[in-house]
Amino acid sequence: MNKIIQPNSPMTIAGHTRAIATLGLPLVGGHVAQFAIGLTDTVMLGWYGVEALAAVTLASTYFFVLFLFGSGFGFAVMPMVAAAAGSGEDRQIRRCTRMGLWLSLGYGVVAMPALIFSRPILDLLGQDPVIAEMAADYLRVAGWGIFPALLVMVLKSYLAALERTQIVLWVTLGAALMNALVNYILIFGNFGAPELGVRGAAIASFSTQVVSFVAIIIYALKVLPEHALLKNFQRPDWEMLREVFRLGIPIGLTTLSEVSLFAASAMMMGWLGTVALAAHGIASSLAGLTFMVHLGLSNASTIRAGNAFGRGDREHMARGAKVVTVMSLLMSVIATVFFLATPELLMSLFMNGDDPQKPEILAVGVGLLAMAALFQLVDGLQAIALGLLRGVQDTTVPMLIGVFSYWGVGITASYVLGFVLGFGGIGVWSGLVLGLGCASVFLMLRFWGRVIGTVGVAKENADPR
Repeated sequence: MNKIIQPNSPMTIAGHTRAIATLGLPLVGGHVAQFAIGLTDTVMLGWYGVEALAAVTLASTYFFVLFLFGSGFGFAVMPMVAAAAGSGEDRQIRRCTRMGLWLSLGYGVVAMPALIFSRPILDLLGQDPVIAEMAADYLRVAGWGIFPALLVMVLKSYLAALERTQIVLWVTLGAALMNALVNYILIFGNFGAPELGVRGAAIASFSTQVVSFVAIIIYALKVLPEHALLKNFQRPDWEMLREVFRLGIPIGLTTLSEVSLFAASAMMMGWLGTVALAAHGIASSLAGLTFMVHLGLSNASTIRAGNAFGRGDREHMARGAKVVTVMSLLMSVIATVFFLATPELLMSLFMNGDDPQKPEILAVGVGLLAMAALFQLVDGLQAIALGLLRGVQDTTVPMLIGVFSYWGVGITASYVLGFVLGFGGIGVWSGLVLGLGCASVFLMLRFWGRVIGTVGVAKENADPR
């Protein structure tokens, strides 16, 4: 593995832009491809029927609440590997990756009962009984995918932190194509297969996760044999396990608080009816697709900030942080233009042209896309700020900011505006804007006002607090 060394002279803005693009574009592509797996489910089930679309919107939201909390251990591996690479500590790379895999497996065991027995929970959340049963049927199959999905998250973070982002892209692209094909066969019963509808989508998702894990672990073992990730895998490394846990739990809770804001909005839209929930599913899918660009840039910022943190190079980190923030802002502007200029065209891509409920879904969805355009800016900024803070292994305070912003501000505002003040779906999505906006302000203040000044001052202290 190539060692990352201190540059002889400060990198220019153009140099940072090229470096971030080289590292970040494959990560963006990988996130888009990963998102395309869920997006394929949404599109094909939208063609299959409105109830099926609403059910998988609900089930996917439920699954990802659990998955993204557990993925905190995978996310923790990324800055740890990046910092170790920056300071030339190869043994640390192996140790933190292994314990990330251990913690992810353990979390999967804990999460499985909530996936298998989801129906009573969905009922308690006030969902339509028909939709809840379809969603539970999906989760009884797709839920098993949480094991390979979490392991893939750790391995992707490990490879990305070593700047091997091309393989992350190609494995995820292959998974997306496989998912689309199996969906097409099993949802609709093509090529002589049985027509399984929602359950067919669940089988496709699980199969895709398994194949992704097999592909990426084979690559890691063959191309980076010096790390010997699975050799004596059964042996615990309690010191490193505690360190990954210490970083991973706050990251998981931060991610959970953010995704639960969107999950709560999906539940609230479900209270408004099947049409509102279907429109929400389409609008959130489109907003999520553009967010994948910000997430890829955020990962790139974590890796580059982690490298600079490992070297104690404050100037390099600060200039790179400014460049990646501007890149995210430009993407926000592009997405906003599309959402405001072509909302009906974008919404129609997800629906059968003959669906009798299409006019109602479009009427609701166009307004939701206008709100999505509003939160593009703040959604991107909070993602970049989180990426930078994770790069310097600052996770606890960002967790507290996230909980306050996403739950205290966002969910509360969504309920009050949507139901107490009677603004319906627009009110629910206005709460999203307020929660994300609050997070973006405080997270950026945390990085630029507090954390950046500590880099290089006490390099031996990995926690800037």
